[in-house]
Amino acid sequence: MDKTTFSNKLLGLSERLYRTAKSILLDEELAKDSVQDLYLKLWEKRNSLQKVEDTTAFALKVLRNLCLDKLRKKKGMDVVSGELVETQCAPSLHEMIEQKDMIKIVKKLIDQLPELQRTTIRLRDVEGLEIKEIAYITSTSENAVMVNLSRARQKIRERLVKL
Repeated sequence: MDKTTFSNKLLGLSERLYRTAKSILLDEELAKDSVQDLYLKLWEKRNSLQKVEDTTAFALKVLRNLCLDKLRKKKGMDVVSGELVETQCAPSLHEMIEQKDMIKIVKKLIDQLPELQRTTIRLRDVEGLEIKEIAYITSTSENAVMVNLSRARQKIRERLVKL
């Protein structure tokens, strides 16, 4: 893979990669470092990247592994979370406050999920990845992704009802 192809395929993913790393690590500087480490690793392996069918999914999987390694070095802290995007058009001030409160609550609930469920729900509902891509990134089957996604959503629903 030459410099131009590498730039076109991978450097355009910077923001998405950063958001992913930040949601896993919950630290802006560590997230930036992880993305830089990823690009360095991918650049060193650029000749073998031509064999990779989906470079985006591959980059996300490598980044996830790098982030998890960093978390393990921090002695296994359970800190993976997801980001939620507000979707209403022109809400009132009261609605905006309620929405922000609900986002905080859901983020906390996502933080309490097991790691695979947190990762799955974030990749599907926040990043918008396909089940097949999530299966590749998480090294699980497509069926396992759907089960984990369903269980994660169910747990969040149950906990929201209790509030």
